[in-house]
Amino acid sequence: MGRCVVCGTTSATIARELAVCLGCIRTQPAAALAPAMDAHRRSRVASGLPPEPPQDPRGIPCKVCTHECRIPEHGVGYCGLRRNEGGRLIGVSATRGKLSWYHDPLPTNCVGDWVCPGGTGAGHPQYAYCCGPEFGYTNLAVFFEACSFDCLFCQNWQFRQRSRAPRTRGIEALVADVDPRTACICYFGGDPAVQLPFSLTASKLARERAAGRILRICWETNGSMHARLLDQTMELALASGGCVKFDLKAWDDTLHRALTGVSNHRTLDNFARAAERIPRRREPPLLIASTLLVTGYVDEVEVCSLARFLAAIDPEVPYSLLAFAPHFCLDDLPPTPGRWAARCIAAARDAGLRRVRLGNVHLLSS
Repeated sequence: MGRCVVCGTTSATIARELAVCLGCIRTQPAAALAPAMDAHRRSRVASGLPPEPPQDPRGIPCKVCTHECRIPEHGVGYCGLRRNEGGRLIGVSATRGKLSWYHDPLPTNCVGDWVCPGGTGAGHPQYAYCCGPEFGYTNLAVFFEACSFDCLFCQNWQFRQRSRAPRTRGIEALVADVDPRTACICYFGGDPAVQLPFSLTASKLARERAAGRILRICWETNGSMHARLLDQTMELALASGGCVKFDLKAWDDTLHRALTGVSNHRTLDNFARAAERIPRRREPPLLIASTLLVTGYVDEVEVCSLARFLAAIDPEVPYSLLAFAPHFCLDDLPPTPGRWAARCIAAARDAGLRRVRLGNVHLLSS
C-alpha cells in the first residue's frame, strides 16, 4: 500500500518508491515531480550512475541522445557508457559496444510480431522468406546494456550492473553470428538509442555480407536519439524491410518524467519525424508504437492522448498496448487489471487508430 506525499491518499496503485499518485501528477505537477525525481536520483546512485545528465561548460559534448551531456574530466555520461579521460571520450564507439545477443526462433514475442514479416510474412517476397510466419528462421536479438531513460518499472533493470563494467564487444563478433537462417536483427535493451553508432555500423556490415538475401534491421527504442541518427536508422530499416518500434511511455510530460526521469519531448518529435517516411513503405509497417499499461499511472486518458497523436499522423500506425508486470522500483504495484486494459484498448480505437492490439495478455490480473 503506497501513500501519496502530496495529497496523503493511500492506495495499492500508488507505488511506495514513487510516493505520488496519478491525480496529483496531473493537477499538482510541480509538487508531485519533486518526490518523483528524488526516487530517480536514489535509483541511479544505487546503480553507480550519474543522478542527472552532466552539463559541465568545459566538458566534452556527446551528441548521441536527448541529454547532450557535457562530460567533465574523469566524469561519465548519463548513460554510464562514455567517460572523459584526458580530454577524449572513451568507453564505447561505432565499432565497440556493451551488449549481448542470442538467436531467437521466428516467430517470436517481438512487439511488432503481429504485423512484421517474421511473424506474418508481410512484404513477401521482397522482405519475407514465406507468405506466413518464418518458421525455421531466427531473429538475432541484440541487447544493449545501457539506457538514456531511468524507468522505475524497467523489466530489464539488471543491465545497470553491466553499464559501468569495462568489458566491450566488437562488431566483428556480432556480425559473425549472422548466419544464413538469420532473417532479421533486432536491437533492444536497455535502449539502443545510446549506442546507435555501433548498431548502424554493425548493420551495414551485416547487410553487405548478406548481399542477395533478406536481412531485415529493426530497433525497439524509447526514441530519444539525436535526429541525425534517427534519420540513418529509419533509412536502414526502410531499405531492409525492418521496422522501428517506439515505446511511448506516457503523453503527459510530468507523468513521463515521474516514471522515466526524462521528458518525452524528444521522443514525440522523433516519432513525428520518423513518420514522414511511412508513405515510402506501408507494408510491412515501417513504424510501430507501443505503451506499457503501468497500473495506477498509464490509464485510458494517457492512451487516448497518445492514440490521438498517432492517428493524426496516420491512423494505420500499429499500436500495441502491453500488460504490466511489477518490476524494479515499482514492484509493489499490481499487474494490469483486465478491465483497465479493456478501457485502454477502447480508448485507442475511439481515438481513431485502426490497428490496435493487447500484448502480454497472460500477465493481466482480474
